[in-house]
Amino acid sequence: MDHSFPSTGRLAAIDYGTVRIGIAICDPDRILASPLEIYQVGQTARDEKYFKQLAKQERLVGFVVGLPIHCDGKESDKSRESRRFARWLHQQTELPVRMFDERFTTSAAKERLRSQSLTRQKKKKQLDAVAALVLLETFLESSRYHDGEVGHAIDQLTGDQEGLDR
Repeated sequence: MDHSFPSTGRLAAIDYGTVRIGIAICDPDRILASPLEIYQVGQTARDEKYFKQLAKQERLVGFVVGLPIHCDGKESDKSRESRRFARWLHQQTELPVRMFDERFTTSAAKERLRSQSLTRQKKKKQLDAVAALVLLETFLESSRYHDGEVGHAIDQLTGDQEGLDR
């Protein structure tokens, strides 16, 4: 599997969930990122069609999928689910996928939504897309700071993996 990740072009960040998937995208120069939508997970055929169409419509060159990691750096069952989804996404779209630590993205997204005058229902609806936005902004900032590839390839495990052996 090719793990090279393009340094320019539009990316979509995915805040993966088994029911809802938050999606954010950036411009081709990777300066601005914005929440796109929340996708309700459905049947496999519909999901395949949606992500292939998303990649084509938005002229994406890659995906960044959030990797849930415990505060101690260990991975979990949720990490494995995200990796499984990332592999599936790569197979469906044939685009490169990077896994990126999503610790604290939900709390940062909640903080951003708190300052907006929306109903609790609307804030809850937007949470996943805003979490994807935080993930993408963090990925882009980290890429600029480290002058290159950040995150992990789909099958590259992080840190101490005792948590995977449970």
